[in-house]
Amino acid sequence: MPFFFSTSDLLLLVPAILFALWAQFKVKSTYAKYSQVRSRHGRTGAQVASELLSRNAIGGVQIGQAEGVLSDYYDPTKKEVRLSEENYGSDSIAALSVAAHEVGHAIQHKLAYGPLSFRTSLFPVANIGSTLAFPLLIFGFIVRMPFLIDLGIVLFSAAVLFQIVTLPVEFDASRRALQQLQGGGFLASDEIKAARKVLTAAALTYVAAAAVSVLHLVRLLLIRGED
Repeated sequence: MPFFFSTSDLLLLVPAILFALWAQFKVKSTYAKYSQVRSRHGRTGAQVASELLSRNAIGGVQIGQAEGVLSDYYDPTKKEVRLSEENYGSDSIAALSVAAHEVGHAIQHKLAYGPLSFRTSLFPVANIGSTLAFPLLIFGFIVRMPFLIDLGIVLFSAAVLFQIVTLPVEFDASRRALQQLQGGGFLASDEIKAARKVLTAAALTYVAAAAVSVLHLVRLLLIRGED
């Protein structure tokens, strides 16, 4: 059963896992630091999101709260900006950075930004892939059915592709967020530097997740070749 006991293959994942752990620490510590620093203009995350949507002539997008910490997201299918409770009502630099980032996705949606459109269309397949890939892989290896193994790898590849496509989407949304915050006068120049740190730390988690997934896919392909 090389799938479970190939130590040399598992070692492929170690650097990416360590990077992912560091990225999680980085985003949490950076967010915690700047969630305590109030912006000078005193607007909340929800207010900034609303004003940015208006400034960019984006209508029909609802702004609401999401449960959990750092659970903020933009849903292009429902046209909703959801901010975690902390960011919704806070006027911290971290809250404004996250709110502007989510509006950045809404701007992408309005402009039909290619990578976002592709990621949205890929999501159903990627969701199925992340759910079914490993049950199929494990069962395929147990019963020695190459077809199930290959199907599991294909499904997992779709999930990996989704994470890779996510990278340009997230980086572009952060770039737009900083431009919007500075151009609209929501943050001063020194506050923009802090906002960039928050968004850069958040981006690292996406890079780390993609790295882990890619190396895991490489590991599966190596194991499949040995089987």
